[in-house]
Amino acid sequence: MKRLPLAALMAVFFGWLLWTVSVRQAALFAVGIGLGAVLAGQRFGFTTGWRLLIEEKDASGVFGQLLLLALAAALAMPLLGSFPELTAALGPPSISLLIGAFVFGLCMQIADGCGSGTLYKAGMGIPMNAAILPMFAIGSFVGSLHLGWWLDLGRVQPVGLVSSWGWPAALGATLLALALVAVGVRWYVGQANAKLQRATQPLWQRKWVVGAVLLAILATANLVIAGQPWGVVYGFGLWAAKVANATGAVDLAQNWFWSQPGNAARLQETVLLDVTSITNIGILAGALWIAANKPPSSKALTGTQWIVALVAGLVLGYSSRLAFGCNVGAMLSGISTGSIHGWIWVPLAFVGTVFGLRIRRRFGF
Repeated sequence: MKRLPLAALMAVFFGWLLWTVSVRQAALFAVGIGLGAVLAGQRFGFTTGWRLLIEEKDASGVFGQLLLLALAAALAMPLLGSFPELTAALGPPSISLLIGAFVFGLCMQIADGCGSGTLYKAGMGIPMNAAILPMFAIGSFVGSLHLGWWLDLGRVQPVGLVSSWGWPAALGATLLALALVAVGVRWYVGQANAKLQRATQPLWQRKWVVGAVLLAILATANLVIAGQPWGVVYGFGLWAAKVANATGAVDLAQNWFWSQPGNAARLQETVLLDVTSITNIGILAGALWIAANKPPSSKALTGTQWIVALVAGLVLGYSSRLAFGCNVGAMLSGISTGSIHGWIWVPLAFVGTVFGLRIRRRFGF
């Protein structure tokens, strides 16, 4: 489909949401379109940035992500401190977080996408990611069914820096921590490239910087409009849960996760009222618009690669629920709104990525 008729369809859907659902949901759909267009247009991949650092000793992707985190925190934390009706992306430090983050980091390299990466690449029509998306949704739903059991293994209460320290101290500590990470990454790539006797790639590249600035603005818009930070994987699990609930395959009324009032209410409502789902739909539309005139090419997969990718997608969804989010929900939204669980998620997911890259190479992806 060409861009002009696609834009017309998106405008009609926006108008329909505005007229029949709510102004908020229409606005979130528009924010989602922007997110999808930036992710696809700039190819701002969290998975890719980590892979470039490890395999190519190229820190530009990670520096782009650090810039995104700093900008998003600088925008979000004052808002959270000033408007108590806005909520942070808090997750409890727990056994499930430790295991889920590691497994997620491993599987996202095999599946070539985190939550947002899978979504925007599916929107662009990349066959592997389009096939992984429903597997991700099923995995996220199954993870939600088991989450109560995982939390019983051990957890503590979520810790929010903004509520505990106030937003100025929370922002200062966050920016300092991000600066220390940047110094460590810069030192690592300098040492690694020196050993390889090659020049270090520029730390700041236009696509990563532009992507970071635009995503920080859009993530803040999501926070203000939705009242909660940008998330991705909850919508996937909700879609699968609604199918399971409609078919009577599982008694969700007795499940720890889906019996909670907010989740139980969303099961009974249209997905168009769910803030994460409507943003996800917008991301798909925005990515589709970017790819409309020039569909991306992708390498054909072998049968074994298809099986490995689909299994990785299923486990990716499962682990995302255990870890209370992906690179967006746990890392970006968690760290930028002051949640300690975001800082726990990152190193564990990064270690998982190191192992995931070995498996990725083993199967020839």
